[in-house]
Amino acid sequence: MDTAVLLQFIITGISVGCVYALIAIGFVTIYNITGIINFAQGEFVMIGAMTCITFYQMGWGMLPSIVCAIIVTSLVGGVMELSTIRPARNASFITLLIITIGASTLLRGLALWIWGDFPKALPAFSASKPLLLGGAVIVPQYLWIFGILIIMLALLYLFFEKTVMGAAVKACVINPRAAQLMGINTRKMSTFAFVASAAIGAIAGIVIAPITSGTYEMGVLLGLKGFVAMVLGGMTSIPGAVIGAVALGLIESLVGGYFSTKFSDAISFLILIITLVFFRNSLFGTTAGKRV
Repeated sequence: MDTAVLLQFIITGISVGCVYALIAIGFVTIYNITGIINFAQGEFVMIGAMTCITFYQMGWGMLPSIVCAIIVTSLVGGVMELSTIRPARNASFITLLIITIGASTLLRGLALWIWGDFPKALPAFSASKPLLLGGAVIVPQYLWIFGILIIMLALLYLFFEKTVMGAAVKACVINPRAAQLMGINTRKMSTFAFVASAAIGAIAGIVIAPITSGTYEMGVLLGLKGFVAMVLGGMTSIPGAVIGAVALGLIESLVGGYFSTKFSDAISFLILIITLVFFRNSLFGTTAGKRV
């Protein structure tokens, strides 16, 4: 076995896993607060990427384009919660799940109408000259992905542990009824969950756009991979979701490298099935979501 080749597969797998982790964090954020599995999370990724590309092509510059894309995607998340989830907040879990699938289809259709089906490119955030490590090639954009994931995890930790808003969110997760009795507006927490997860999804889409290009359907598979990572991590644990995402990325990279890339996507869903059948919801934890 060529060590350099193995190292290359590992680097690629970790990098892809970091993207899955950002998407999985969005899933976990909504599920923890609302108990809803949001299958429109992948569309948040797509909208973030496509709006950022659009703003950049309009000549706005990279940083303003990124900021505006995150804001636009966050607004989409908030509007989705207010217009589809809140009116049906007392509906069954399956009904809410179907609503998110419908919202996903709607957003994808609107994206096709707005941007068409031709892939659109976003430049890398920094110099595109690859770096070498032990014979393996590291694309600089991968370092951005890894760094942004670390920053996101640090910000989430500070938010939940050091802010009043974070404490209110945690109260809603632990005991929604008690949180209501303490004066916490759980409806606002639900909207906040969608806005925050949309912003996180937008960031994931933006950082991956220079590598894969943006298309109206890019969110479908990325969203499903983020969901698999969420399940692997226990559905309610952000650290678990990150571990599950990196593990998924590594497995896909190694399977694709040593066998065939045709199996890369299939192996993800095989892992999901095995996890749900044999490990009772996850490899690293158990589900405990509460809908507010």
